[in-house]
Amino acid sequence: MPIQIKTLDQLKVMRRAGLVVAQMHQVIRDEIKVGMRTDALDVIAAAVIKRAGATSNFLNYHGFPAVICISINDEIVHGIPGSRIINDGDLVSIDCGAIIEGWHADAAFSIGVGAVSVQDQRLMDICEESMWRGIAAGENGAKLTDIGSAIEQYTNSQGTFGILREYGGHGIGTEMHQEPHILNFGKAGQGPEITPGLVLAIEPMITSGSERTKVLSDDWTV
Repeated sequence: MPIQIKTLDQLKVMRRAGLVVAQMHQVIRDEIKVGMRTDALDVIAAAVIKRAGATSNFLNYHGFPAVICISINDEIVHGIPGSRIINDGDLVSIDCGAIIEGWHADAAFSIGVGAVSVQDQRLMDICEESMWRGIAAGENGAKLTDIGSAIEQYTNSQGTFGILREYGGHGIGTEMHQEPHILNFGKAGQGPEITPGLVLAIEPMITSGSERTKVLSDDWTV
C-alpha cells in the first residue's frame, strides 16, 4: 500500500482524534491505583471515547476484546484487560486509540504505580527520551530510518537494553496501521523522505533484559 499523505483539513480531524486519546491517557493516569483490576481501566477509557463522540480502533481489531491494551512488567505490548490486579511497584503500559470521522489516532504511555524501583523508572525515562529523539530526527526532508537510528543511538548510549526487533512504529491515517513500518534501530539515511502530510506513530519499545519476545497463550500479549 502506498504511503498516505494527508491534507491540512485531514490533519485537523486527526488532531481531534489525537486529543481524545490524550484525554484517555490523562484520565487513566489520574485513576490508576494499586488494587485496581485492569478491566476497570478499560471501562474508564471506553467512557472517555463515548463522551467524545469517537469510536475505538482497538475494540474488535482482529478480534481484540477491549478498547485499551494494558501490559504489566515483563509484558511489552497488546496485553488484554481483565481480572488481573495492579500491584504496588508495577510498571504498567497503556496503549489506546480513537477514530473521528474515519481518521485514526493511536498512542501509548508507561507509568509506575506505587513505589516503583529505580531501575524501572530509569527504563521508562530512557524509553520516553528515545521517543523524543526519534521525533526530533523525523523532520521535514529527513529519511525514515533517521528515526530508528536516533532511537537506537540514544538507547545504547544509556546502557545495555533490549530494543525490540519484531515491533515498531507505523504510519496512521484512515487505518490505524499503514505504511511505512518504522524500526527502532538501524542505519540512518535510508528509506522514503519525510514530507509534510506524513503522519507517523513513533513507538520505541525497550527492555531491561533480552530483546527476544514470545506471544502468550491468549494470542495477543507479548
